[in-house]
Amino acid sequence: MKKYKVTLTKEERQELTSIIQKGKHRSQKVLNALILVNCDEGKHQQNRLKNKEISSVLQISMRKIDRVKKCFVEQGLEIALNGTKGQRVYEKKADGDFEAHLVALSCSAPPEGFARWSLRLLADKVVELHYVDNISHETIRRVLKKTKLNLGGRRAG
Repeated sequence: MKKYKVTLTKEERQELTSIIQKGKHRSQKVLNALILVNCDEGKHQQNRLKNKEISSVLQISMRKIDRVKKCFVEQGLEIALNGTKGQRVYEKKADGDFEAHLVALSCSAPPEGFARWSLRLLADKVVELHYVDNISHETIRRVLKKTKLNLGGRRAG
């Protein structure tokens, strides 16, 4: 495994120390700051701890320490403390036109042999009618929940 050497400047060290001393940060940010301060091999460090000592004191794995050190060396202090934002983009399947068709379908009479529409029946029917290529019953549930449409039996009282 490749070893990463953490060397902090005086300003970085002061910033990390202020994060550790203040109680206004996320716990993971404080933990990462503690790891970086204790792993520092720069000239401003008085006594460097070994990874094994850090893991036993902070009750974390050695792998976590290695990940934080690697992230600091490769991507910088800000990302080592806060992490990266997710890069994945989700495409919405349910636009307004689809929602209107779904609500109209769910308000119509259920298929022969069924007392009411189920989520899976609705999902199969919208695919059959070519409103979408494929869709899960969970997406159908979310759309109908958003529109506050109740598929339950009509009860009086």
